[in-house]
Amino acid sequence: MHYSLLLCIALILVVSMLVMLGQRLRISYPIFLVLGGLAISFIPGLPSITIDPELIFLIFLPPLLFEAAWMTSWKAFWKWRRVITMLAFGFVLITSTVVAFVSTALIPGFTLAMGFLLGAIISPPDAVAATSVLKGVNIPKPLTQILEGESLVNDASSLIVFRFAVAAIMTGTFVFQKAAVSFVLVAVMGVVIGLAIALIIYAMYRWLPTTTSIDIALSFIAPYLMYLTAESFHYSGVMAVVSGGLFLSYHSHVTLSHQSRLQGYAMWNTITFILNGLVFMLIGLEMPEIMRNLGDYSKGRAIFYGVVISLVIIVTRIITALFTAGWTKLIGRWITVADQNPGWRGPIVIGWAGMRGVVSLASALSIPLLLKNGQPFPYRSLILCITFIVILITLVLQGLTLPWVIKLVGLDKEQQGSSEQEEEAKLHHQLLTAAVSHLEEQYTDLMKKQPVLQNLYNQMKNDLQLTANFLEGHGAGEKERQSSLVYNSIYLELLGTQRQRLFQLRDRDQFEDELIRKVEGQLDLEQEKLLRENGHGHH
Repeated sequence: MHYSLLLCIALILVVSMLVMLGQRLRISYPIFLVLGGLAISFIPGLPSITIDPELIFLIFLPPLLFEAAWMTSWKAFWKWRRVITMLAFGFVLITSTVVAFVSTALIPGFTLAMGFLLGAIISPPDAVAATSVLKGVNIPKPLTQILEGESLVNDASSLIVFRFAVAAIMTGTFVFQKAAVSFVLVAVMGVVIGLAIALIIYAMYRWLPTTTSIDIALSFIAPYLMYLTAESFHYSGVMAVVSGGLFLSYHSHVTLSHQSRLQGYAMWNTITFILNGLVFMLIGLEMPEIMRNLGDYSKGRAIFYGVVISLVIIVTRIITALFTAGWTKLIGRWITVADQNPGWRGPIVIGWAGMRGVVSLASALSIPLLLKNGQPFPYRSLILCITFIVILITLVLQGLTLPWVIKLVGLDKEQQGSSEQEEEAKLHHQLLTAAVSHLEEQYTDLMKKQPVLQNLYNQMKNDLQLTANFLEGHGAGEKERQSSLVYNSIYLELLGTQRQRLFQLRDRDQFEDELIRKVEGQLDLEQEKLLRENGHGHH
């Protein structure tokens, strides 16, 4: 027990160190962690690490999917629903089929059911890998939204195909019509269960006297409840978590207090960072163990199969993405689509952003060891090995070259309307206008009598003027924008001075620590707000 705990603590520490090093080298952390894990695994005398697939499906997957769903915009998800559905379901089925036929032709003795099993395992791109690689790259927002939406739903479709393929190998029979009906049923019922549990949690948030700590605890329990309930009825736990997460996230402005939202984001950021870090690290650490268990196959042969199948799925994805764009353009003549002319640049980038990760690893590891008749599951270690090579090639090769591909197709130069900063200023302007109008309508007489209210009004008007200047500056020139930036930088300096004074007062024992902490929190929030206005996304 102590040994396992120590191992977990050591892994989290190593993950943190590697992520810091990755940031310094400007390499996306999933890529760096897999390579780091691989390098560490070759250190002599290290204990061999084996991953329990149940652990990944039960402990890691629900919170990671829930957080990804929570951060996904429902509006964007609905806007791009056709493209997302095509990529998440169509792409998984097309890839599984292509991989099934290629691997059957390539590997001696490999059956079609085996091929579908391998295809189901390696078809879903990883949500975390895609978003973390895209963070440092300047690409149009719609592409990020499509990739995030796709990686939320494709896990479900690949796991359903995986389930059927395993069943076909175990029983030796496969009926297409039956499988197709079951596929729809498993997915739809997963959504129903997810929404049902989300509604119960919504009701608890709304009508029970919860506190911030209870709110966060409930948000942590929710994904596990959704996943386990759906899986116990043999429906899709992934679809349950995704649909429930999207529902609760969309209503969080009603159900959660500002404190619950602030503290909840902080808690979830840390948890997902640790879980993702551990999983990507374990992918690298597990590789030599898999290679050792290859059995009859030589390492060279297994690597050759892995490389060929990696190239097949990369090409299949790019062709599917280009076909989807063509189909959207064609169908756009008769129905309303989100983007009438998708072009070829976006699909190429979407095609290249198919990094594999956590779900592929967990699926491969969860292949049963034995068949129903007690015989060993055929080709299990080879399938595992191919999966690891596919994860490694897509994650490292595509992940590292994605920024270069974006530059190559000229997508980084495409300006998508106004910048994020400008959009934020427009929204801020609307809110301040509403607040100023409300003060003028409701409290004109009271403001004359009460200087404090008059000060508030002046402050709001001043903020409104600054925002208007910033927006005009965007259109007219740099002068106004520069004055706004100078204002912000001096304000940040003043916050630093206040913080210094706060600590001096703490050392003198003039005020209670609790009060000092509360005021420090207020200064932190003010600083975060200013940094965001300055365009410094703060991690």
